[in-house]
Amino acid sequence: MYKKEMIAMLLAGGQGSRLGVLTSKVAKPAVAFGGKYRIIDFPLSNCINSGVDTVGVLTQYQPLRLNAHVGIGIPWDLDRNIGGVSILPPYEKSKHSEWYTGTANAIYQNIAYMESYNPDYVLILSGDHIYKMDYEVMLDFHKANGAEVTIAAMPVPIEEAKRFGIVITDEKKKIQDFEEKPEHPRSNLASMGIYIFNWETLRSALVALANQPALDFGKHVIPYCHEKGAPLYAYEFNGYWKDVGTLNSYWEANMELIDIIPEFNLYEEYWKIYTSSEILPPQYIASNGLVERSIIGEGTTVLGKVYNSVIGCGVTIGEDTVVRDSIIMNRTEIGSGCELVKAIIAEDVVIGNGVKLGIGEEVENETDPHIYNHGIVTIGEYSVIPDGVTVGKNAVVFGKTSPEDFTDGCLASGKTLIKAGDEA
Repeated sequence: MYKKEMIAMLLAGGQGSRLGVLTSKVAKPAVAFGGKYRIIDFPLSNCINSGVDTVGVLTQYQPLRLNAHVGIGIPWDLDRNIGGVSILPPYEKSKHSEWYTGTANAIYQNIAYMESYNPDYVLILSGDHIYKMDYEVMLDFHKANGAEVTIAAMPVPIEEAKRFGIVITDEKKKIQDFEEKPEHPRSNLASMGIYIFNWETLRSALVALANQPALDFGKHVIPYCHEKGAPLYAYEFNGYWKDVGTLNSYWEANMELIDIIPEFNLYEEYWKIYTSSEILPPQYIASNGLVERSIIGEGTTVLGKVYNSVIGCGVTIGEDTVVRDSIIMNRTEIGSGCELVKAIIAEDVVIGNGVKLGIGEEVENETDPHIYNHGIVTIGEYSVIPDGVTVGKNAVVFGKTSPEDFTDGCLASGKTLIKAGDEA
């Protein structure tokens, strides 16, 4: 029987519906970030940097790209004979098969996997946050306090506290109470959805609650452990942490990477962010090309001008094209004479010549104003935009479009253009 002190279970099945067309065909943790990474690289890199070498990645929604990216874990040094990284999709059992219905149900369905490592502690992580955290320090805190459950929590402005699960602690950070999205919060310590459990505590809670529909950590498992009198502690984290759950927070987190002194530093020697990279030639910037305050991925060719932007790998930006305040993901081709302002363009998009994106007045999006807002124009993956068209702010395009899809060559601000067959 193997023995691991702590194993990690990384929940990566999220649909990320508030990212709109960016996640219509790909799980949120597999969305590109920062020019060359994917969101899941951050928690995986945290694991290896923290000495956690056994990680179960629980996938569900659109897992193909995520599975291909994680592979056998080589970039994170997680290709181990004992431990390493394992992809754990839902699977058919002889009696009845079921999808993962809640965060804790997904963990419950993989009790046998965890059991096989006979761990003392289990670390539960989410696959869709951007942050650096040393889980070993959190484990030391857990042990020092004799905790059975430790919840990572960070201070948030009190006026924002109602959006989070809030923990109420005593002066030693022992949890007295917690409230899920309270209207009148009694504390500003917000749960980050990162937990360390004693294995025995976690297993008995999951077994006891197994029949609870949509079994969830925040709603069911944590309250159950609290009611049973298990000592729960809050580990206060004060580093950078970003939930990139909306298009605007995703855009902001990318833009923060290009600050002169970025709050979140991708370049630290002692805390590397690992990723699975294609072998690409160096980037090329032509003599009349210009790049200011931007990240440019490998294999990208810039013939135009790029300001304040995050450009992925293998991208082509044509002559006389100007890109500002935008995120352009891998392998996208942008023609010549284009103008892009505050655009998020997904992978493998083809944009014709003379296209203008993000132009005009800001108007509320007609179909999903809660998704497409803050003046961002969003183009879904594998989309094609014909020559010479103009697309306004808060607009979204997804699919292989043709000139007939644009009235007088224009898609006004706030409009949604999703071609049939591309929304699935």
